[in-house]
Amino acid sequence: MKTTLFILLFFPFITFSQLSGKIIDASSKESLYGVKIIASSGQKKISDFDGLFSMKISNYPVTLILSAQTYLTDTIVIEKAGDYTFKMVEAIQEIRPVVVTAGRRDQNIEDVSISMEIIKPELFENKGLVTLEQAVDQSPGVYAMEGQVSIRGGSGFAYGAGSRVLLLWNGIPLVSGDAGDAKWNTIPIEQASQIEIIKGASSVLYGSGALNGIISLTEREPGTKGEFRAKMQVGIYDNPKRSTLKWWSKNPVFYGGDAYYGKMLKKFGYTISINGFKTDGFKEGQPEERGRLSGTLFFRPQKYKRMKIGVGYNVQLQKTGNFLIWQNDTFAYTPSGGADINDPASTLTINQGTSVSLDPYIKMYDKKNNLHTLKTRIYYLDRENITNASQSNSSTLLYGDYQFQKKFSPGTVLTTGLTGIRSDVRANLYGDHFSMNAALYAQIEKRFGKLDLTGGIRLEYFEQDNQTGDSDYYFRKDTTSNFKMPVYPIFRAGAHYQLFKFTHLRASFGQGIRYPSVAERYIHTSVGALNIFPNSNLKPETGWAAEIGIKQVVKIGKNWKGLIDVAGFINEYDNMMEFTFGVYVPDGVQASLDPNSPFYIANYIGFQAQNAEKARITGVEFSFNSQGKIGEVELTSLIGYTYMKPISLNTNPTYLNTFSDSGTTTLKYRFNHLAKADVEAKWKSFSIGASARYNSYMTNIDRVFEDGVPLADGSTVHILPGLKEYREKDSKGALVFDARAGYDIKDHYRIGFIVNNVLNTEYVTRPGDVRGPRSFVLQLQIKF
Repeated sequence: MKTTLFILLFFPFITFSQLSGKIIDASSKESLYGVKIIASSGQKKISDFDGLFSMKISNYPVTLILSAQTYLTDTIVIEKAGDYTFKMVEAIQEIRPVVVTAGRRDQNIEDVSISMEIIKPELFENKGLVTLEQAVDQSPGVYAMEGQVSIRGGSGFAYGAGSRVLLLWNGIPLVSGDAGDAKWNTIPIEQASQIEIIKGASSVLYGSGALNGIISLTEREPGTKGEFRAKMQVGIYDNPKRSTLKWWSKNPVFYGGDAYYGKMLKKFGYTISINGFKTDGFKEGQPEERGRLSGTLFFRPQKYKRMKIGVGYNVQLQKTGNFLIWQNDTFAYTPSGGADINDPASTLTINQGTSVSLDPYIKMYDKKNNLHTLKTRIYYLDRENITNASQSNSSTLLYGDYQFQKKFSPGTVLTTGLTGIRSDVRANLYGDHFSMNAALYAQIEKRFGKLDLTGGIRLEYFEQDNQTGDSDYYFRKDTTSNFKMPVYPIFRAGAHYQLFKFTHLRASFGQGIRYPSVAERYIHTSVGALNIFPNSNLKPETGWAAEIGIKQVVKIGKNWKGLIDVAGFINEYDNMMEFTFGVYVPDGVQASLDPNSPFYIANYIGFQAQNAEKARITGVEFSFNSQGKIGEVELTSLIGYTYMKPISLNTNPTYLNTFSDSGTTTLKYRFNHLAKADVEAKWKSFSIGASARYNSYMTNIDRVFEDGVPLADGSTVHILPGLKEYREKDSKGALVFDARAGYDIKDHYRIGFIVNNVLNTEYVTRPGDVRGPRSFVLQLQIKF
């Protein structure tokens, strides 16, 4: 009774000792989650998703220490109980950008043990880029080739099938279920907070497809204030230098626009964006129209304040024209057979399609502050070929990933998880197929003072159409041995050492594996004189990547900082899948030399995906990224140079004879030098920027594209007429310049003028694909 009376008498004073607070970003005023609060009296708390915390303090004054990654640690003396708002300031503005992809958690880019680049939204917004493919092509060491992206020469041209670079949206792979490729124009880059590019094998955390690297986009997190962004632009193509390329009477134009809004309320939040694009196309018969709706819904249960639930969505409708083979080098903007789709000789295809993705997820911190994340995705693609129904296809991909992350003592992080993928393909082009992929993974990161060590392992299981064996791992080199296991192990190791305050050394090694896509194994089609045959015996390709590097922070004054990065790298690949030219007569068929026979041997001449390559790519890379102010001028740069030596280790003379220059072992569709530079300067409301992209000559391509296909009657069929002469005239590589200028109006509006391909240079990305002439773009951006 006395105890009860004591509590009742002193309860008001105990209540009065309650200290509560909200922690926000000093600049954006957004709530900060995960801030550590330590009181001098011993209490410890972590702010919730709304930045809130509370603790009971018996004696005042009390000292609070607030700390969070990328923010300056703050020490505050509180004289009495009450409700307070605390503002935290970023430690170094823009010089320690936070990345997520490398370790599936927030890290400063200097602490990552592998090469990585970051592209900020301002770059692709101010340049007027409308697809992710165009955006990543601005990055050092990255090369885009008509829908396929290569990092440091890891990929050639594969006719849109398969990819060694894995695309992630919000940490989830976004590749098609049939071809295993990325649909670059479906990605809502208007929603992205930044683009992260990892160079080198990254399969331990993300699985098949990350053999050459990762391109990752993370959606903007909405704030409580709400954010609106919109962009509208219109452009027109100039006439090309060569008059024979001009097929139009009226210069082709293009239009585009997008709008984004996001807001976080107490229990509920959302983002929504719309995007539209339309172009006549600079190539005859290649117009494009597309519209997209995307966004995310967030929910924070009040009962479970350490939980966040959400669902992302993305729906796009599109109609495009496309051709692979030009009419000839004189009329390179016109398809072989002409642009009349009613003409059977035309190689032009018109496709219309739908893509839908739905991404439910749950993120939760338990009582011990361990992070549990469940991410899922349903990804549906439908592509209807209007000109040839036999090439239509659709696919559905189901993805699920559970991840557990635990932070032990300071500097020690364990990440582990389970991934499952199911893909169903329904296609006239390949037939109906399905595949299943499951994996377990774990990674440990440990800090010893200035040294960070990382180690990881992944166990992969894969089957296609109930056929197993693709993921079998043999403990001996003899693949006929029974000494094997049905899961394939992949390893990763890395080290980072802070030599000085602004000097960081790193070294890394990573393995990777990529399974054959349905398209690579089962495609059977022809386009003009180009035949492509299936290969059901195709095997997975494996590889590894290693590098050493140094990253140096440089400063001029207090407000401008840059990162200088130098790296040496080596990549090796086994069973590398390449489409290889040859004669592919099906089993049981007796080919005939009679042109009138249905089994005429010329019908079996073409390309087939083969495990033709054992390859090695070595090189060095230099990059310099900066942002900040020098005096009154805000200066931003993204500059890099990559030297690559991509060589074939295949000594088979029959295979080497398919090279256009059989005197070298340089891999097909690669080059030795790649340089990128983009610089923007802003003074008050005015900004001006320029960029340059250079790649050296592509030494080797498939010989058949230059020499044609010889027939029994002595004639020759040319797949790309005039290509050999075209390449002989253009043997110095490509150098392209872009320029832009802008003016800000009252912090909310920006008017921009952009000139792409300023010098109207004629250049190609892959044989037969002459890129666009000079274009002019007028742009309006709105931000609130």
